[in-house]
Amino acid sequence: MAPGLQVLHDLAIQLAGPEGEVWTVAPQSEQSGVGHCISYTKPVLVHQYAARKFAVEGSPADCILAGLNDLLPQRPDLVLSGVNKGNNSAENTVYSGTIGAAMEAALAGVPSIALSQFYGPQNTDLDNSFEASAGHGVAAIQACLDAGFARAEDYALFYNINFPPVPSAAVLGMKAVKQGYRGDGAFGAHATNAPNGRKFLFMHGRPQQAPTQDGTDAAANLDGYISLTPMRADLTAHDQLANLARILG
Repeated sequence: MAPGLQVLHDLAIQLAGPEGEVWTVAPQSEQSGVGHCISYTKPVLVHQYAARKFAVEGSPADCILAGLNDLLPQRPDLVLSGVNKGNNSAENTVYSGTIGAAMEAALAGVPSIALSQFYGPQNTDLDNSFEASAGHGVAAIQACLDAGFARAEDYALFYNINFPPVPSAAVLGMKAVKQGYRGDGAFGAHATNAPNGRKFLFMHGRPQQAPTQDGTDAAANLDGYISLTPMRADLTAHDQLANLARILG
């Protein structure tokens, strides 16, 4: 089990208590950057490797579909996605398979929370770089559960939690914040010419320590706080609807 998934499993066990059940349905292989991808053009294989533990040869969102439609005997009370190795704050959210899984669960009407561990100079050399998420995950999840999962018309709420890149003891608290914006895009590309003259493009992530506006997820993380951000799948720019309607007459 991947380190972040093991942290998530341990958190779920604590939350479920002795009367609850924890089911694990996770991708078989690395799925970074796949977003909300669904493998609807091909079948996916499912492997059971222990009681209530499954690996899916597909995306994180595929795992949600597999769990809800086939593997689980009944709908779960809560879906937890993560803990991702790396932050899913600011622009990273739109590329994130961790977010995609939580969003898929929300679209199916199941309360869901995505969890990610920011990496930085203060935690990459720790024996357990997931120390902050392991130490504060239950409290952060419980805060979201206490806030609830209110619906707005058709789109249910889900939460995005990012843990700061610091040791557990250095976490300063939790903040309710909006999604940030780093301003230069989350990814770029650079070209390399092979000896045979063919050109290859390598996609690369931009610096994650870039400052963002106060009151945002990334800013809170870089200041040592856990960020909690309520989200919905609705991508409508509601503030622009009236202006567009005025132009259309």
